[in-house]
Amino acid sequence: MKPLFYLNKYLLKYKWRLVLGTIFIIFSNLFGAYMPSIVNTATDNIIEYTNSSVHKDGEQSIMMLALYLAGTYVFLSFMKGVFLFFTRQTIIIMSRLIEYDLKNEIYNKYQALDMSFYKSNKTGDIMNRISEDVSKVRMYLGPAIMYSINLVVLFVLVISFMLRINVELTLYALMPLPIMSFLVYKVSRIINMKSEKVQISQSNLSSFVQEKISGIRVLKAYNRSNHFIEEFKEETLNYQIANLSLAKTNALFMPVIIFLIGLSTTITIYVGGEKAIDGKIDIGDILQFVIYVNMLTWPFASVGWVTSMVQRAAASQKRLNEFLELESEIKNAKNPIKDIKGSIEFKNVSFRYPESNILALNQVSFSIEEGTVVGITGKTGCGKSTIANLMCRLYDVTEGEILINNKNIKAYDISALRTAFGYVPQEVFLFSDTVANNISFGLKDGEVNEAKIIQAAKDAQVYENIINFEEGFETKIGEKGVTLSGGQKQRLSIARAIIKSPDYMIFDDCLSAVDTHTEENILKNLDRIMKNKTAVLIGHRISTLKNADRILLFDKGKLIEQGSHESLLANKKEYFELYERQHVKK
Repeated sequence: MKPLFYLNKYLLKYKWRLVLGTIFIIFSNLFGAYMPSIVNTATDNIIEYTNSSVHKDGEQSIMMLALYLAGTYVFLSFMKGVFLFFTRQTIIIMSRLIEYDLKNEIYNKYQALDMSFYKSNKTGDIMNRISEDVSKVRMYLGPAIMYSINLVVLFVLVISFMLRINVELTLYALMPLPIMSFLVYKVSRIINMKSEKVQISQSNLSSFVQEKISGIRVLKAYNRSNHFIEEFKEETLNYQIANLSLAKTNALFMPVIIFLIGLSTTITIYVGGEKAIDGKIDIGDILQFVIYVNMLTWPFASVGWVTSMVQRAAASQKRLNEFLELESEIKNAKNPIKDIKGSIEFKNVSFRYPESNILALNQVSFSIEEGTVVGITGKTGCGKSTIANLMCRLYDVTEGEILINNKNIKAYDISALRTAFGYVPQEVFLFSDTVANNISFGLKDGEVNEAKIIQAAKDAQVYENIINFEEGFETKIGEKGVTLSGGQKQRLSIARAIIKSPDYMIFDDCLSAVDTHTEENILKNLDRIMKNKTAVLIGHRISTLKNADRILLFDKGKLIEQGSHESLLANKKEYFELYERQHVKK
């Protein structure tokens, strides 16, 4: 139960619903507990009537009594049902409200965690926790709590009624209960372990499916469908084995509990029969006892089901707590600066990726003056994209510092910092939404207008493609832009960045999938857009970078050359060799 203590804050938030639900349970069971006494009274009166001489007045009086008792029984049943309805309207709805709050808390936590979290965890597992695990927790907050309270209340009421009739018979009837408690304790521990295995297996299955669907193009291109069908069978088999093992354990509860309840009934009839023969109790008392024992059948039979729900919820909440207790390494300062402008300086910056420990940058120092355009190039894996990530503070440096306007980047408000940057990442991501909504993604609701969207599309040289779509800017693109070509996706991503008109712009190898003619047109537009703005162009093509005010050449995480295009060519070193290999003409 320890992992579930995290939910106490939500139970406290909705305490009045829980209190009302408990009151409704008490009233529902009170009416239910009085019902067997009606049967007792009816039985005793029928026996008394049959043993007496039959006459006209007796028939009439017994008929009136029967109608009265039947009416009372129906009334009690009706009131029990009414309060049961109110119980569900309070406790079950409470569980749905907490489910809503918990999902929002987890999603907000996901948004707050840094990039290393997403590098270290599979998407399928992250999704499974906010969906399947939260659903398991809701079952604890709703049905499990409701049936547990119901069991306690009913047990107290029924036992008190039984004790009023005969203490000795009550003790005999309850003899099997300690055995039941011991079995519940033992089996629940096994269920807990098996529940955790089921949840882990389900996460693995979700991760497997998500990854293979994301890579469906590669999977089909390499004709590996049959191979992964077999792997999927293996994953589902593991999930099936874990679930069947849990189901077999759960299956022990119902037969054992029903057997023990049946044993209680048998003892009640035997001992009660002896007492009735001795004249200590009436036949109606025995019948009332049997009904009370059977009234406890479902609540005690539900112990196994409730225990399973609680254990599954505990296993799920334990997994949720692993993420909820994480703290992002990227945090705001106490009094962050929100006005972001000025030059950018990397000062002896080194960086290792926390999830892989790979050294991406090694003692790098350079500056980017405000209003200038800097190009960054180098071989694959030299640290180009890492520089972009550090500028947007998606990661923090391992050593050294990054300064903006001579102040450490950590002094600035994270939200304001990322708003100030227009970032086109190397890996383009488009949402399964309309073209217009993808372009205007970075704008606030009041800032979106059609003219801005159209102009951004024209500047990114994608307008002609869009208007040729069947529904133009309202065309819905597939997940991750699967319906678009690589060049179209890159240009939409550029349009998304420039529509914000940010003070700082980063273009990370965003023209690799377009032809040289389109590249030249985009660069001309960017020259106009980037005027008086600070910009970073990252790429492999020198044609993309040659007009930058300064070019930085990296190799193995180190800055090995920097200067203008002309000065670097004049040096005839690494940059000159790169230029020669690409046959770039002046």
